Amino acid sequence: MNGSLTFRYMELKDIEDVLKIEHESFAAPWSRDAFINELTHNRFAVYIVIEEEEQVIGYCGVWVIVDEAHITNIAILPEHRGKKLGEALLTKVMEVTKQLGAEKMTLEVRVSNDVAKGLYRKLGFQDGAIRRGYYTDNQEDALVMWVNL
Repeated sequence: MNGSLTFRYMELKDIEDVLKIEHESFAAPWSRDAFINELTHNRFAVYIVIEEEEQVIGYCGVWVIVDEAHITNIAILPEHRGKKLGEALLTKVMEVTKQLGAEKMTLEVRVSNDVAKGLYRKLGFQDGAIRRGYYTDNQEDALVMWVNL
């Protein structure tokens, strides 16, 4: 990682960049309207972007409800993967949600996504339950993971 990385709260002006990341990262990407709704109407939603030289290269969404944080999505542009940026982004989100009062964090990850599971375990997440057929594109199961903040 170089020194030109910054983290900040996502704004409406970031939606085009985030949609690009979303479409390059997920088989069933969220829509523009979904992100607009998250940023303007969901009082539980917190979205953080990671920028390199003022270009959004990744983002993470989380809902903070009372003392629990639930990661909705996290992605880095494919050409920026493998540089520990996802780890840096998730670490930042964990710090932010802890400051907002979250005591634990949860997420779902495809059972086949060994890279992501490795990252989450590195940051202290532990395996929880399996959600059968969770992903709508191919009915793949999701592993629920938890960490105490």
